[in-house]
Amino acid sequence: MRVGGVCQNPVMTAEISFPRQSARTQRFTLGVPRTFSIDPDGSRIAFLRSRSGTDLNNCLWVRVVATGAERVVADPEVLLAGADEDLPPEERARRERTRQAGAGVVAYATDKQARIATFALSGRLFTADLADGTVREMPVTRPVVDPRPDPTGSHIAYVSGGALRVVAADGSGDRALAESDDPDVSYGLAEFIAAEEMGRTRGFWWSPDGRSLLAARVDVSPVARWHVSDPANPDRPGTEIRYPAAGTANADVTVILVGLDGSRQPVRWDTAAFPYLASVHWSSRGPALLQVQTRDQRTSRVLAVAADARTSTLVQDTDPAWVDLVPGTPAWTAGGGLVRVTARDGAYRLMIGDRPVTPAGADALQVRAVLNVNDDVLFTATAQDPTEFHVYTASQDGVTRLTSVAGLHSAARAKDVVVVSSQTLERFGTSVRVFHGGVDAGEIESYAETPVLTPEVTLLTVGDQRLRCALLLPRGYRPGSGAGLPVLLDPYGGPAAQRVLSARDAYLTSQWFADQGFGVLITDGRGTPGRGPAWDRAIQYEQASTNLEDQVDALHAVAASHPYLDLSRVAIRGWSHGGYLAAAAVLRRPDVFHAAVAGAPVTDKRLYDTHYTERYLGHPDEHPDVYARNSLIADAPKLRRPLMLVHGFADDNVLVAHTLRLSAALLAAGRPHTVLPLSGITHMPRQEDVAENLMLLQVEFIKRALAMTGAT
Repeated sequence: MRVGGVCQNPVMTAEISFPRQSARTQRFTLGVPRTFSIDPDGSRIAFLRSRSGTDLNNCLWVRVVATGAERVVADPEVLLAGADEDLPPEERARRERTRQAGAGVVAYATDKQARIATFALSGRLFTADLADGTVREMPVTRPVVDPRPDPTGSHIAYVSGGALRVVAADGSGDRALAESDDPDVSYGLAEFIAAEEMGRTRGFWWSPDGRSLLAARVDVSPVARWHVSDPANPDRPGTEIRYPAAGTANADVTVILVGLDGSRQPVRWDTAAFPYLASVHWSSRGPALLQVQTRDQRTSRVLAVAADARTSTLVQDTDPAWVDLVPGTPAWTAGGGLVRVTARDGAYRLMIGDRPVTPAGADALQVRAVLNVNDDVLFTATAQDPTEFHVYTASQDGVTRLTSVAGLHSAARAKDVVVVSSQTLERFGTSVRVFHGGVDAGEIESYAETPVLTPEVTLLTVGDQRLRCALLLPRGYRPGSGAGLPVLLDPYGGPAAQRVLSARDAYLTSQWFADQGFGVLITDGRGTPGRGPAWDRAIQYEQASTNLEDQVDALHAVAASHPYLDLSRVAIRGWSHGGYLAAAAVLRRPDVFHAAVAGAPVTDKRLYDTHYTERYLGHPDEHPDVYARNSLIADAPKLRRPLMLVHGFADDNVLVAHTLRLSAALLAAGRPHTVLPLSGITHMPRQEDVAENLMLLQVEFIKRALAMTGAT
């Protein structure tokens, strides 16, 4: 079976600017179908989708595979009688960690038969029968966070007030299974580090028979107390958060095995040596699995949990730099083979048992995520072209690629039904197609808006490092028709995220900046995903210099073959790691960069979190020189180019202290600069007026800065 493809979304009829449209549509993510659950016999597909490309409220839908008929099962407007959502703090934190911008039913869980779905709205628990379409509210203790039915559909577990609770599916017997009188201790929730950096947003897992659960016990008392305030509203108290900065204490995370009969047993492993709980898997195919990791992340173990809560080590992976955590692993195949991904022989290789089933070599498959495990393994991987992700299956007999169209693909499956989500350079948005027995069974329509501009992107490979780049010019610009173009670099440029992708929507904002009169260049340097273990580890201990060197090399290589790019007028903008890179560019390479806009930059590496920072830079007590040369505060006296710092005061990921400390150092050195504070804004601005005007102000600043800057 070969699948893939794209969709053409409906055209907007109203006049609207791109910045306003992008903000209103949450970057064109609203109205896109997502989060698919397929019942085991392949007859129904449940999924989330809002009713339009500007509607924040996600509804829970069901599609009948045989007919393609769709219906709304749960509509938050109806269930809340039109009232606004009132989210508990734990749910707000969960959405911030997952960068969830929507509202309504943003997450749900089902039983093994995918008949019963549970979800929370405004801290209230709802259940939906996906077969007959009925929905009811359960009378339970509020507020409700992360409700999940057991595999048999008999009970629903949820978290409320830091306690793990359970209620029968008929609404009876609501009770606490694990709770604490200590406000610093919670059960059933993922701690900050797990949710922000490990991709683990859950804190409890049902047994296959529905009689017991594994639950994370999180004690945040060792973690430093920090405060996020809103200076624009001095009458409001600041918010206390527990933030584990590099080199400081993490939360203490352990696991208990708790039964519906009230039994409780601690799950024991060497938590002093392996303090990180990375992932948990529990299926009927084998014992429950815990993946745990050392603080330096150089060793990872997969532990099997016995019925008496004792653990044994199934496998241990080590790496002189770090062991990567791969979504969907570890897991059991239907035949009892242990599935994991490990870096060996130049590639991230899929393992079933002790045998690698994907090929070796840097040009081979780089496995990105495991999507589903049955007799075989469904997964995504990058091959020779890191701008594309494809869907594959693998077993001991070999590997088969399922998607064929160049682009980004992911999938969900059950029995002989596969739901494939695809993005390409040829069309806007995400196409979702259903395949039944290898035959195209139709499209799950996306209601996302069609952007008012169309990116015109050229993908390039340049330099000794074979850096992947994307170049965008003003629409209608013809080289040689006038003066050269000033250049705007628009990178993320670091680990954990790619910007150069074979997907049209990835370049919408960059095209808008290009249309303001720039040649926009995006470069994925060393450390960005998709190119294998050696590529990733090239930034160990040297994030700033390596990432910046790649941006400069790409700029010069692209300009050499595109001489209309004016290297006497070069600016750079970015957010988060991209903001860090933008600030570093004007501080350390003013010979190349003439202006910068740095959004939410990580300027002091000691102020960022443990798991991310220590993975790449080590522990600050062991490598103080590494932290010094990768931080930007000491570079403040070097500034002689225009720099705008932008930061949300409510950011609890990259705290505003990063910008304020750099600004203070610049002021102390007598270096003029601009600070744009965003009151009440978190790490990613989502408010429509803020997001739109932020784009406009960046362009105004860059244009003014480049006009004042000569070719020196």
